[in-house]
Amino acid sequence: MAADATAAMDRMYRHQRHVYDLTRKFYLFGRDRLIRQLAPPHGAHICEIGCGTARNLIALARRYPAIRLYGIDASAEMLKTADVAIARAGLGTRIETRRCLADQLDPTRSFALAEKFDGVICSYSLSMIPSWRDALDRALAVLKPGGRLDIVDFWNAASLPAWVRRPLSAWLALFDVTPRPEIADRLRALAAAQGGHLVIARLLGGYAFHITYWKAG
Repeated sequence: MAADATAAMDRMYRHQRHVYDLTRKFYLFGRDRLIRQLAPPHGAHICEIGCGTARNLIALARRYPAIRLYGIDASAEMLKTADVAIARAGLGTRIETRRCLADQLDPTRSFALAEKFDGVICSYSLSMIPSWRDALDRALAVLKPGGRLDIVDFWNAASLPAWVRRPLSAWLALFDVTPRPEIADRLRALAAAQGGHLVIARLLGGYAFHITYWKAG
């Protein structure tokens, strides 16, 4: 199944990777909000699940020069674009990428780190992962106590006007994207059970959400 997933991502992005950032800026809202609000501590190690072209990682590296960044993606094709962009930005010593499925992320095996991450980011990636619950659990498992998980993704299309909802749903279906409003419910339950702290921001009338979850220390 892992081989099937990575092959599918490569097929999808073999050509799209060349225009991905140009097209996605028109509907992947909230990413820059996440970057502005992250405010990682000095020396933090931050990992993005589904880093794609490294657009977010590069922006984070430029905004927060005292952190190290890591990115995983299922698509080797996307990582070709990511690695070229990272090198072009002169950030190869601060950003590392690996081909890896979300539920297989491990700080030591993936990046030879001795400790867990201070922060994990999922930017419009969980809506593309069928086993999103496993991916979410893994994201929390690789966080240090007190670490921060940030998720930006599509929320609830039912709350949008029909003239927005219908074309958006058709467009997302072309890329196997499924909005998952239940992510918020799962994190509410985890916060109640494990003592984590949760903040949910509704973006553009429910078009998307920005969820921040601090793991209990």
